[in-house]
Amino acid sequence: MNYRITNRAASLAPSLTLAIDSKAKQMKAEGQDVVGFGAGEPDFDTPQHIKDACAKALADGFTKYTPAAGIPELRQAIADKHKRENGLTFKPSQIIVSCGGKHSCYNVILATCQEGDEVIIPAPYWLSYPEMVKLAGAKPVIIETTDATEFKVTPAQLRAVITPRTRLFVLNSPSNPTGSVYTPEETKALGDVCVETGVLIMSDEIYEHLLYDGATVKSVASFSPAHFEHTIIVHGFAKAWSMTGWRLGWCAAPEPIAKAIDAVQSHSTSNPTSFAQKGAVAALNGPQDHLPKWLAEFARRRTYAFTKLNAMPGVSCVNAKGAFYLFPKISGTGLKSTEFCAKLLETEKVAAVPGIAFGADDYIRLSYATSLANIEKGLERMERFCRSLQR
Repeated sequence: MNYRITNRAASLAPSLTLAIDSKAKQMKAEGQDVVGFGAGEPDFDTPQHIKDACAKALADGFTKYTPAAGIPELRQAIADKHKRENGLTFKPSQIIVSCGGKHSCYNVILATCQEGDEVIIPAPYWLSYPEMVKLAGAKPVIIETTDATEFKVTPAQLRAVITPRTRLFVLNSPSNPTGSVYTPEETKALGDVCVETGVLIMSDEIYEHLLYDGATVKSVASFSPAHFEHTIIVHGFAKAWSMTGWRLGWCAAPEPIAKAIDAVQSHSTSNPTSFAQKGAVAALNGPQDHLPKWLAEFARRRTYAFTKLNAMPGVSCVNAKGAFYLFPKISGTGLKSTEFCAKLLETEKVAAVPGIAFGADDYIRLSYATSLANIEKGLERMERFCRSLQR
């Protein structure tokens, strides 16, 4: 039997973050003492009032199909959130609830990009962006950045790669994998370029609530009516409410794009899980007192990890201003990221994600969304590993 695989599927690179996390979990199941820095999910439980709302929905029999774009109550709650927190006015019809932030990104790209189009993605990037662009038949155009500029792309860099084929610019702030945060002024300047050139912006804002050291973010959609018309916001419940397994995200888009995304979703997944959506309403409309506690703990872990990493031979690291990742440079060890991570896992039982997955082979990604005890143990091992490379 000739099992022909399409070029579209064959061109995809598997998710290294999921692969590393899977390998670490397998080693743990075998009884090995593995410290994992791979997965991008908070180690805190979902707040109780959110779980209670979901449980009530189940008990009440709210287990049937909903509209493909989500229940009206949740779409209204999301619109209210954007008005309350971001100063943006969306109608519920402009909100599409999806099966996670990743799903929203894919829906946006699939609805706006096609063969011959180009999508500009700053590197380091979240590893799924280029693969989603390829699935849409479009071409990823990568802008390289480094730790010297805190991994931020400049308006001049953006303008230099825009062509008549450019359809979309991907903006992720706070960033996965680097933790970098664009200031409001920097965000506006990038948005200005897109408005001037007619390029759409996919603004991935899922980490907007996870900020440190007084950093602030402002949605690129908020600077003017023109910025609003050029922007599609993608967001989700995974990070700020620790709802990774709930698989709930959303996008907020100009009406024609929202309608197109609704159509795409209606023929792929249809609606997100019914009773989970009731939990999401509670997440947005209920108390938010969990977040300051989480942020304080994340900040404590970040400070420890940042200091420890910069004391390791061959390693340097800029501090994160948001999200829950550090992106240390490991080129001083003499190894590229894949070899570094493979040897680190093999010799010290520490799982990190190679930077090559994010378009930056001289770096690795470490998530500090794990306990301080795990971070201390894992980084002690990593330091021992780095010192062994100097001999």
